[in-house]
Amino acid sequence: MATAKQGDTVKIHYTGTLADGSVFDSSAGHEPLEFKIGSGQVIVGFEEAVLGMGVGDSKRVTIPAEKAYGSYDEALLIKAPREHIPADLDPQVGQRLQMGGAGGELVQVRIIDVNSTHVTLDANPPYAGKDLTFQIELVSIR
Repeated sequence: MATAKQGDTVKIHYTGTLADGSVFDSSAGHEPLEFKIGSGQVIVGFEEAVLGMGVGDSKRVTIPAEKAYGSYDEALLIKAPREHIPADLDPQVGQRLQMGGAGGELVQVRIIDVNSTHVTLDANPPYAGKDLTFQIELVSIR
């Protein structure tokens, strides 16, 4: 039986959960996720989990934060003065925004605090610092 290896394109069904059991992502009810192993399209730990699986195999794997979205980095908290926030924006905690990064790229941020003088933005990936558990089923290899 063929097993998934570096360079293969695979299709998988998956459900991702956090430590408290809450589902944060799933392919249930959708087409399987397709990616090329080794291309960097998915987190490292996810690629590693699929390596060696055969079509029809299922497994449950917990991926440590270091092989998922990395550690939570306090340096990625940005305290922006209110005058730097667009006048037409009514900032709310939990709101997601895009802002320009140092290299001109767009960076996703989340508002984590709002007060009369500043808006605090968090540029960490949403699951930074979290171990992620996935139930994975390999659908196809090519």
